[in-house]
Amino acid sequence: MTNVEIAQGEERMFEGRLRVYYDGYWIKAYDVPADSLLAKKRLIDALTRRLFNHVEYGLNVPGIRLTEARRAFLDETNQAKKRVKGGMLAGALFNRAADIFTKLVELQACGVEIQPDNALMRQCGEHLQESLALGKMVLHRSGEEGIDELWGEPFKAFAFPIEEFYRSRYVKIALTMRTLDSIAEALQSTISTLPTFACLVPVVEEFVGAAKLKTETLRTDPEVFEVWSTFVVASETLCEFQPAPGGADPQLHAQFGELLRAGAMLVSSMARARVPMPKSTAAFLERCESLRQATKSRREAALRSTPLTSPAQSP
Repeated sequence: MTNVEIAQGEERMFEGRLRVYYDGYWIKAYDVPADSLLAKKRLIDALTRRLFNHVEYGLNVPGIRLTEARRAFLDETNQAKKRVKGGMLAGALFNRAADIFTKLVELQACGVEIQPDNALMRQCGEHLQESLALGKMVLHRSGEEGIDELWGEPFKAFAFPIEEFYRSRYVKIALTMRTLDSIAEALQSTISTLPTFACLVPVVEEFVGAAKLKTETLRTDPEVFEVWSTFVVASETLCEFQPAPGGADPQLHAQFGELLRAGAMLVSSMARARVPMPKSTAAFLERCESLRQATKSRREAALRSTPLTSPAQSP
């Protein structure tokens, strides 16, 4: 049978649900709203809420304090504090852009025609672009790495047609799903080396499957109640696992338990933000490999230390 390559962006119906294909994954597809200032405002509002929900605390500075935030950033000489103040300035720029866009939508609703080259439109774009550059300083709420993709999404929604923004979103979701699968594979391979944890292999499969479903499902989707509750329960099942006592070194049990919790946290962070976290993923995969090799070495050492029994010799 000839393998037929599936084109990027191809759409098909699966069990009554429209899905779109990107990079090996069939992802839930949603209707694209008409491209208007109002639609862009709603999209940018949603992206803004999502951004501040996933980055460090304290960055959601009101746009009215933009001048103060800029002065605080420029005057700071301590580099560690300058990074944080850069994030605060990015938040103020972000919110000022949203303020301008809101007023433009209100003017349009009053019948005022807003052209793309309008001075306020240009200022809005400049603020979003500057916040994107500063956003590279900002860390994810976990503190492990930055996720500057989230700072770029509102600018994309502002600068490009909404349909193009949706396409970029599907590509990012596919990349996230691929990363989640790599985490699942590494975690399953590691826990299978310890009999007391090997029973969790299908649990990890279920958890990552729920995470991928969460990644592709919008909060406005009617299915979100079932999707979110399934995801939370799967995470709790994984994190609350207690192995039967005995059968392994308690220290090794603790290491495996910590690995499970770290993996669950990383998967949850990516599923909620809908973006891959390459730095954190690379560190976690290395941690899995290290624990896998350590467990293998302990097992081999235990076998070498076990005395061989020989058949009793006849008198």
